[in-house]
Amino acid sequence: MVIIPTGSELITLEEAVVELPVGKTIESNSAALCGLAEQAGAEVEVTPIISDEYDAIKENLLAMVRSDAELVIINAGSSAGSADYTANIIAELGEVLTHGITIMPGKPTIFGKIDGKPVIGIPGYPVSAIIAMEQFVLPLLASMQGLALPAAESVDAVLARDLPSKAGIEEFRRMIVGRIGQSYIAVPLKKGAGAITTLTRANAMLKIATSSEGEVAKTTSRVQLLAPKEQIDRTILCTGSHDLSLDIWGNLLRGENPSLVLASSHVGSLGGILAIRDGMCHLAGSHLLDPEDGSYNISALRQYLPGRAVRLITLVHREQGFIVARGNPKGIASITDLQHDGVVFVNRQAGSGTRVLLDYELQKNSLDADNISGYDQDEYTHMAVAVAVLSGKADVG
Repeated sequence: MVIIPTGSELITLEEAVVELPVGKTIESNSAALCGLAEQAGAEVEVTPIISDEYDAIKENLLAMVRSDAELVIINAGSSAGSADYTANIIAELGEVLTHGITIMPGKPTIFGKIDGKPVIGIPGYPVSAIIAMEQFVLPLLASMQGLALPAAESVDAVLARDLPSKAGIEEFRRMIVGRIGQSYIAVPLKKGAGAITTLTRANAMLKIATSSEGEVAKTTSRVQLLAPKEQIDRTILCTGSHDLSLDIWGNLLRGENPSLVLASSHVGSLGGILAIRDGMCHLAGSHLLDPEDGSYNISALRQYLPGRAVRLITLVHREQGFIVARGNPKGIASITDLQHDGVVFVNRQAGSGTRVLLDYELQKNSLDADNISGYDQDEYTHMAVAVAVLSGKADVG
């Protein structure tokens, strides 16, 4: 089997050792796809990266078809963009059997054959690529070897949140699953073909059927485990406010006791308290300010968890401020500068402790949120806010 990575924006890991050039992306899909194929018993060759040039892709694809490889995978270029040539090249050299599958992620997958040899075009987005590989290429490899894929272990789990989905598409949602009491709880991770971190954070997968418009919170669904059941049983579910210290805490925990896994999901401080109330997590991160007395969390716990025996632990004290671009080109010096012309803001979501603090400061300074461009544009984590500023989507967050 041979894998052909394509994309003019791609460079190898070795080329990015010192610094990743602007506009370039490290080619990582082939390593993941190669690993999956080798686990399935295939001998794999990965070609050098091919730029987004029609003739170059055509020449290399034809050479691999004429090689000893029994299956050719071409990665990226399967969508409908101006530089997505894979389907047209396969059609020119052979036959496109199918272009577009009713799954998400992974919809642009291509099945074709050239000179009788199977050729599969896999989308370039990492999550889509992995799904296409697992759902189509691995079963094909097993069939070519006269083998059957081992059945994946699964459990019934209670869904922590609503999961709306589009009817007519089979959707694959990566989840974090842990056991609370006698029940398994499944917390959905961020969806999307480019949500790379879900590949390492998820320990389970939920399939939403094509006939469904989604799943409802607090109902039970069957989820496929991506980790041993023993590890699932030792997973600590942490839901609520996002803080980078949670990652550090998780690493320290694994160092002290490798059998334990801290899995965090970020829904804001109030969302975390409500998850505790509903029995959907072991612990929750929260920093909800009470504007009346300046205290944190106490009043919210009394309001939403009356009569519940809970323990409140101070994990960290932190100072919050604004994230701006390097050099602070818009000259953001105080909260009043958010209302200046030409300043675009990115917010945290409603219910998060950071949003509560911002609204408190706006009120204290007699500022109107309607005068802040981007106030209604929100993200769920501090890192997502930082990325929005870094990318130029916003000036400050």
